[in-house]
Amino acid sequence: MANLVYKRVSTDQQSTARQNLVLDEASIEDPVVFEEDPGTSSRLHPLQRPKFRELLTYARPGDTVHISEMFRLVRGTGHILDVLDVLHREQVALRIHDGAFSAMDLTARHPRTGELLSTVKFMVQTLAAAGELQRDLQRELTYDGLRAAEAKGSKGGRRPAVATTKTGDVRTAYLEGRSIAALSRDHGVSRGAIRTAVADLLPDHTTTEEAAAPELPVTLDMPGKVANFLRTTELELAERVALDQGVTVRRGQGYTLRVSAVPAVHRQLLARCQPLDGGQGVPAVPAQRKARREYENRVGTLTL
Repeated sequence: MANLVYKRVSTDQQSTARQNLVLDEASIEDPVVFEEDPGTSSRLHPLQRPKFRELLTYARPGDTVHISEMFRLVRGTGHILDVLDVLHREQVALRIHDGAFSAMDLTARHPRTGELLSTVKFMVQTLAAAGELQRDLQRELTYDGLRAAEAKGSKGGRRPAVATTKTGDVRTAYLEGRSIAALSRDHGVSRGAIRTAVADLLPDHTTTEEAAAPELPVTLDMPGKVANFLRTTELELAERVALDQGVTVRRGQGYTLRVSAVPAVHRQLLARCQPLDGGQGVPAVPAQRKARREYENRVGTLTL
């Protein structure tokens, strides 16, 4: 019976030093370590993270998964219950060595129904909600700090791209002879952003003899679960710009992202979130699969 150790950090500026300390103190015998690439986001569902998927493939009944603290593996209540269901089905135990969950037997099931004990489920949901509240408060404090810094003249974040609504004006002005430097000053963006907006108009750009008419941007509502997944995925520049410029619309406890992009970019984004449907031995998360199919239906309305 193997001891499987899972480690993860949220940014490439962090290290696993604290996790190593906790796990070393636990004196785990013959650990088999699975460590995510630095910067693997907590927003990505655990069942879709590369190293945790590899761990589940490696695991056999009777094995034990060891983590330093619960939030190295999961982010919210839904993630915890999904992971516990998979571990139960695979007959794999979970051992947490630090934090609020370390004193609990999270794999305890009712002897007749086989379902997670109601008391365990209640404690998991309560502690997970407390953890989410803590992270939300940290985000609010960070936001307030950024606002205060902005009021003093400091501005963080990535350099802005040309807004979708302004792209046509930029292209027209460029064709009329306006320089890239001048357009950069006019729109308050970098010269690189202007070059991206007029890339196909630059002298060294190769075009076909009969170029197709440019597609016009279309606005579609992207489910929040899809947007969360795509933010953790490697995207092309046009896809990333469309996502970053999306407008968040709150819907009850969730949200949708109102994304404006040409149909080709919408189709590319839809293709990127194909993993939400599961496959290759990875179980799909029902809520994420439903969200992806909602987005697929909306993209399907676009004219080919």
